[in-house]
Amino acid sequence: MIQEGLLWFDDNPTRPVTDKIERAVQRYQQKYGHNPDVCYVHESETIGEPIGAQLKEGELRVAEGVKVLPAKSVLPHHFWLGTQPEAAGGQARASRSAAGQSRSSRRS
Repeated sequence: MIQEGLLWFDDNPTRPVTDKIERAVQRYQQKYGHNPDVCYVHESETIGEPIGAQLKEGELRVAEGVKVLPAKSVLPHHFWLGTQPEAAGGQARASRSAAGQSRSSRRS
């Protein structure tokens, strides 16, 4: 699950998918001040062949190490970039717990 993200749309048929992702990464960097680490795309997007087929053989990384993953829930020509929580959910889970504690302490 993405912690913070940017949904990018680019339906230019002459622009390669890798260029579309790189442009989206540049906008993400401009907006958030750091690089995303993941980009979800519709599985029908192609870099030579459909991304879904490419990822069966291994991870695809483009644009400064951004991991590209297929997702049926992302519409064609859309690119959902963001950062994923720590592997164990560490920081995101801790901040949610703190938020829950502060809410419960307000009720008392």
